Amino acid sequence: MHSFQKLSLTAATLLLTGLIQAQTQAQTIDTEHGPIQMNTIAEGLQHPWGMTFLPDGRMLVTERTANLRYVSMDGSISEPIAGLPDILVDGQGGLLDVALHPDFASNQWVYISYNEPTPEGSSTAVARARLNGMQLEQLEVIFSAQPKMRSRHHFGSRLVFTDDGYLFVTLGDRGSRRHDAQTLDTHHGKVVRLYPDGTIPQTNPFVGREGLDEIWSFGHRNIQGADLHPQTRELWTHEHGPQGGDELNLTEAAKNYGWPTITYGEEYGGGHIGPTEKEGMEQPVHQWTPSIAPSGMVFYTGELFSDWQGNALVGALRYQLVARLVMDGNEVTHEERIDIGMRVRDVRQGPDGAVYLLTDEPNGKVLQLKPAKSE
Repeated sequence: MHSFQKLSLTAATLLLTGLIQAQTQAQTIDTEHGPIQMNTIAEGLQHPWGMTFLPDGRMLVTERTANLRYVSMDGSISEPIAGLPDILVDGQGGLLDVALHPDFASNQWVYISYNEPTPEGSSTAVARARLNGMQLEQLEVIFSAQPKMRSRHHFGSRLVFTDDGYLFVTLGDRGSRRHDAQTLDTHHGKVVRLYPDGTIPQTNPFVGREGLDEIWSFGHRNIQGADLHPQTRELWTHEHGPQGGDELNLTEAAKNYGWPTITYGEEYGGGHIGPTEKEGMEQPVHQWTPSIAPSGMVFYTGELFSDWQGNALVGALRYQLVARLVMDGNEVTHEERIDIGMRVRDVRQGPDGAVYLLTDEPNGKVLQLKPAKSE
């Protein structure tokens, strides 16, 4: 073969490779408000679970396999950051959410939730540490859910800071002890409210009453999405139901959200669990039957998607989508399902107004959603 033919073939191969890579890196998705572009920012993460944006534009991303990494917008992924606590990676447990202290720029505090091992079993815990380059320093555990038990299921857990200086931690019922969600002497199936140093606010609803002082609300199954409403600044959460009955809730102090006494779901393999309503227990604002397996949530407030402002964006594992919920006050008036084609574990709004997703896969990705460019 002549040299110029070899060069031509090489050039064609490179061009084709570039086109294939471009096609895999960007995809156009039709939505009710026009086409959007889905870009792959980074890939090669092992079951990424939570992410947060740093002031310098990079992300901190957790892998359930017990790694915390920097991810840059150019796609580069750092080596694991050192200094994590002991983490049990088992079933649904491992390294879970990550959040920054509201004053991170001055104090460098990073918060993580994770499955904490002990000789008696494990449970969701929250630790904070100061981020110094590739090292976490001064690590301290500020919350450890009780009791510890041997279960591979239902750990929660999202971390949400409020405007007035509190930290919400969402938890799961641990699966085999689901009736603990209705008692106030365990952390199973609860939302707890703390100060950022782990101390308990004396204004929590059960302080001085029956129940653990950390508890904010109860009767939850497995909360994996949480955010503050952009106008009211109240806490909203969503949780997994069993075989249906995934719930979106306005999550208020001392209220009982019903699990497992009331539910719209049923036993895996079929069978009745309970009624859908009971006096003294809250109804979901919105529920999904069949289940979409929701994970990650953000209320969109950016400028890029002007038609989405005030909408709740909920990731879904089972149907591999983002559910866009149109809100009117505390009611959901419309739902659009945006097909992603991958298990969505987390949903965040970036500082640029784009929407960022984590995909729950052995080769997990950071995806970016933004309006498609007009031709």
